[in-house]
Amino acid sequence: MEGTKFLRSTQIIILGVCIAFATIVSTVILSRGFMKVKKYSNEVISVAGSAEKKILSDYIVWGSEFSVRDPQMTAAFARLKNDLEKVKAYLLGKGVKEDEIIASQIDTKVFYKKTEKGQDTNEIEGYLLKQDIEVRSYDVENVVKISRQSTELIDQDIHFLSRFPDFFYTKLADLKIEMLSEATEDAKKRALSMATSAGNRIGLMRSAKMGVFQITPVNSYDVSWWGNNDTSSYEKKVTAVAHVSFAIEE
Repeated sequence: MEGTKFLRSTQIIILGVCIAFATIVSTVILSRGFMKVKKYSNEVISVAGSAEKKILSDYIVWGSEFSVRDPQMTAAFARLKNDLEKVKAYLLGKGVKEDEIIASQIDTKVFYKKTEKGQDTNEIEGYLLKQDIEVRSYDVENVVKISRQSTELIDQDIHFLSRFPDFFYTKLADLKIEMLSEATEDAKKRALSMATSAGNRIGLMRSAKMGVFQITPVNSYDVSWWGNNDTSSYEKKVTAVAHVSFAIEE
């Protein structure tokens, strides 16, 4: 009977030792696993990659205006209508298409005679009528040329004023995709160079964020946190930035 009790006590002790040992081993394994996860989570390298490309604008918007001044409103309207026909004929003769020409509504300003003290009276002195005309075209080079020659209309007794054109690039959406890929590849090269110099390797990409696009004149280095979108120059420089993080492997 005593032998049986001794055997049971021994078995309980052995079982307790096994459980304690298993607990210790499990704790060690879990601790190592946790450290590996933590290591995987924290050891990253973050870099910024960039890509740059020069482009030529493929769309132009050129605005101008012409005006007449006359004591009589009907005469002013007649003269302005005649000038509009002359301006359109001039543009069409230079190769601009009919559907590329947009004429705005007429802007009318009334001038009143003034007293000796410079105050307005109720007596009308005359009218100033002004009309804007805009050319929107994909034939950029031709419209640029016309905008520079348009002072020729002054020789036709037209009070004509040419504005600076605005230049646009219509394939920007596709270009952004292409340049983001190049910027990300540049970031990877930079990360690899930094990691290699420290005796490490880079692993999987952990995160990626698109930076702002800078569209500037070719010789400009202006940078804005919100991005630049230059419309003043025919030849432009587009810069894309990508912020990327990679895991580090020993």
